[in-house]
Amino acid sequence: MHSRFLSAFEALPSTLQTALAPLLDAPDFQAVLRADQIASLQQQTQMDADALALALLPLAAACAVATVSHFNVGAIARGTSGNWYFGANMEFVGTPLQQTVHAEQSAITHAWLRGERRLETITVNYTPCGHCRQFMNELNSGTGIRISLPQRAISTLADYLPDSFGPRDLDITTLLMDAVDHGYSAEGDALVQAAVAAANASHAPYSQSHSGVALETESGTIVTGRYAENAAFNPSFPPLQAALVLLNMQGGHSGQIKRAVLAEVENATLSQFAATQATLQTVGCSELLSVRLHKG
Repeated sequence: MHSRFLSAFEALPSTLQTALAPLLDAPDFQAVLRADQIASLQQQTQMDADALALALLPLAAACAVATVSHFNVGAIARGTSGNWYFGANMEFVGTPLQQTVHAEQSAITHAWLRGERRLETITVNYTPCGHCRQFMNELNSGTGIRISLPQRAISTLADYLPDSFGPRDLDITTLLMDAVDHGYSAEGDALVQAAVAAANASHAPYSQSHSGVALETESGTIVTGRYAENAAFNPSFPPLQAALVLLNMQGGHSGQIKRAVLAEVENATLSQFAATQATLQTVGCSELLSVRLHKG
């Protein structure tokens, strides 16, 4: 079991500990629970899905990197596939607070990067802030997505975000988590191609500034992140942060990054380069390659 889970695990009910231990002890556990694993946990604990997700929140919060606030927030994105994805807040000392990752963004992005196509519920241990409510409004789940919090009745995003403004108000038909392929290509090695693939699946319907990041760690592991744009602009999620979410959920950390590639559209309206470079430098990575995309 990854050391970050130990304290939270020991505080769980004994029946849940017994059921969870084989999953958390698996060397390939990456903060995802498959539908069949959820069903087994429910059977062993006699918890319904909502109660089980709430009980698991301390494990998600244990993934937090709260180096500024020292305030751990955990979230679980529950997909229509039946799979559940952990998420947690992430902060980076030496960078502007705008580079911070919120727990809901983390869980949603984690699910998106794993191939989930639609979410039904977000379970979180604290009330979603306005930033996260607007971020969730970009999802193809719409305002009907359920939000579950400890000791509160389950609500929907519509309850938390009345009179919402989102992509549908701008006649955007391809929503966050819809499957897309923008058809870009670029020459380069495996890390470059991973960044290109990420850019091809990015969500940027407002600026068309599609972008993707690929990170290579010291062990040779490659993780990728995609840009997720938002109708309200400010909650847009950079591709680097998306990649850092995936690295964190896999049990890695930013200090392991050896080199990075940012793939962006040529002459794009927006560029992620300066912010990506600055954040990477604060975590100790100075090798960033910028690749320009073209239609294949």
